[in-house]
Amino acid sequence: MNVQAVTRATPDLAAIKARQQIVWGSGDYAVVGTTLQIVGEMLCEAVDLRSNQRVLDVAAGNGNASLAAARRFADVVSTDYVGALLERGRERAAADRLAIKFQEADAEALPFGDASFDVVLSSFGVMFTPKQQQAANELIRVCRPGGKIGLANWTPASFVGRVFKTIGKYVPPAPGMKSPTLWGDMAHLETLFGSKASVAAKRQSFVFRYKSPAHWIEVFRNYYGPMVKAFAAIDPQAREALQADLHALLDAGNLAKDGTLVIPSDYLEVVVTKKS
Repeated sequence: MNVQAVTRATPDLAAIKARQQIVWGSGDYAVVGTTLQIVGEMLCEAVDLRSNQRVLDVAAGNGNASLAAARRFADVVSTDYVGALLERGRERAAADRLAIKFQEADAEALPFGDASFDVVLSSFGVMFTPKQQQAANELIRVCRPGGKIGLANWTPASFVGRVFKTIGKYVPPAPGMKSPTLWGDMAHLETLFGSKASVAAKRQSFVFRYKSPAHWIEVFRNYYGPMVKAFAAIDPQAREALQADLHALLDAGNLAKDGTLVIPSDYLEVVVTKKS
């Protein structure tokens, strides 16, 4: 066995996480995240959330699932490891007069006791953790026996999945890193949770609706952290090529014929029930 090759393939997950934190703190994800609010609402319905439940939103971003749970009068704690995103959630909660506790926390090392929550949620959040099994274990650990974990995860073949692959042509992921979209694959979810919980999933579709394909690119280039950093990391010629590839992807999936952008992206709406 080539030990040197094995070493090269082993990712430095701590370093990757540090870079990810910087990536998600760049731009202003809330500008994009706010458009995804309907997913948080649907996720709360999928787990049949009740007003007497204690709820944890993990990798909450600007708080879509947190706000949805609070609108159902649950006791909600909203967490993320990017403080600026939590601040956006605080602003939204204040505007809607919703009582939510916001706390910085790492999805791979949640600062809560075992079985602390009836429901644990994550909408396009925990799927981006470098240590996927560890993150899944943490979700299970803080959920009470018989409780539910609700997840919204982009699928590998979705529009967003193809966007990630397009970016990866220009800014390759770290060697040995697992794709976040594996969380959108049922077999992988069974591997992550199967021994400690039952897993059910339903394929859903979120529809991106923007003024035009160019408007989508403008918003994502300026506000979506991974896209902001990708364009910043490559030279001007590569930027033009990446933008052209994104335009081609948008044009191929666009359902609108009036100059606007209407493009669906599949995701898995997942309900994990922890075994009693």
